[in-house]
Amino acid sequence: MAASMELSLNNLPSDPLLLMLSFLDFRDLISCSFVSRRLNELSGHNPLWKGLCLKHWLLTESDKIQKVQTWKELFREFYTDLGRYIDHYGTLKKAWDDLKRYLDQQCPRMIASLKEGAKEEELDGIEAQICCKLSNDYRCSYRIHNGQKLVVPGLMGSMALSNHYRSEDLLDIETAAGGFQQRKGMRQCLPLTFCFHTGLSQYMALEGTEGRSRSEIFYHCPDQMAQDPSAIDMFITGSSFTEWFTSYVHNVVTGEYPIIRDQIFRYVHDKQCVATTGDITVSVSTSFLPELSSVHPPHFFFTYRIRIEMAKDALPENACQLDSRYWKITNANGNVEEVRGPGVVGEFPVMTPGKVHEYASCTTFSTTSEYMEGHYTFHRLKNKEEIFDVCIPRFHMVCPPFRESIVRSQGSARDVSSASFNEDNSSDTDDHNEGELRGINMAAPGGRCPRHI
Repeated sequence: MAASMELSLNNLPSDPLLLMLSFLDFRDLISCSFVSRRLNELSGHNPLWKGLCLKHWLLTESDKIQKVQTWKELFREFYTDLGRYIDHYGTLKKAWDDLKRYLDQQCPRMIASLKEGAKEEELDGIEAQICCKLSNDYRCSYRIHNGQKLVVPGLMGSMALSNHYRSEDLLDIETAAGGFQQRKGMRQCLPLTFCFHTGLSQYMALEGTEGRSRSEIFYHCPDQMAQDPSAIDMFITGSSFTEWFTSYVHNVVTGEYPIIRDQIFRYVHDKQCVATTGDITVSVSTSFLPELSSVHPPHFFFTYRIRIEMAKDALPENACQLDSRYWKITNANGNVEEVRGPGVVGEFPVMTPGKVHEYASCTTFSTTSEYMEGHYTFHRLKNKEEIFDVCIPRFHMVCPPFRESIVRSQGSARDVSSASFNEDNSSDTDDHNEGELRGINMAAPGGRCPRHI
């Protein structure tokens, strides 16, 4: 019976067999090579391994030419070195390649700050040093690039107001290991990023302990209302290294995060958040600042960036100047506050055809979300008596998911993403000028930005 099956297999033409083999992953393809001499010959067919090299290692024809190897030999070489990461390498290598390609055009000096990949034995040594296992996707990314040199601006994004500046570096593995936490409240947490100006870091939990999930990424936030210093709340930024890193790269390369003064700014723009009144269009993007926020007491700090643009084809006689602003601010409890004031951040911009004016301001509130809307009042330059309002679209600011300290919640961590607190306290700070980028701390975490109306 076996001889008959082998004979029939040998009589089959190669093309349909190769087509069937093309649907197999490398493990199944290798298994097939042990079935019979015929399948052994077919499973070594170069185009089959070319597809697998592209899928798992992102290798191209130029890589093959440079190496002077068959596709199967090339696959084997990479698998020998990086086989443990085969489920992660393609995704993370593509993210790195996309990021570098984009930054090469937009922020080339950041490319120069990237470090070469770490060696496998270096990562093993770090695990031995901290007595804790690193996740495979984290290790994989660091085999590609071992973080970056400690420079400003940082690869993981910036944020600036007139007296506050943050820029986060992606830490190399040696520096990260030096900041590995074993203190109560932050046990087995490894820093991923660091900001020179604020001391802010994003951490990854290497083990599921103290209410955290393994591989969860977060900003830590001391509970200012607890007497126990180990009471640490957390603003969650990712569920795994891959999800955290690839989502950040996506926001960068799609332009979701704008490039401002040769830096990546982590503003988020809702494409629906645009309003046009006559010749003038207003759009808004927002960003949450964890370093100026706290869970207890509830104090959430957002900055928003507004772009005002006059159409290029507007008539010259429609030139105008902004006189004042009006805000209607509604928090998660439905409570409304109205704010009026002259100009924007101390300026009274003149708008002419094609002119763009951008500025940043900030707001704080004590519920987990709020939204703002309003209008600007302008007058025509040719006729100061002609006054009109320009709509500011409604934009929402929602605190990221956070988890309360298990010390505070008496042994059971609780995720919060949309529930609101009972306190009502928000403030518009439109007179707070962004100005130039300067590294001066605005306030300690939980501090309040002064209110100006």
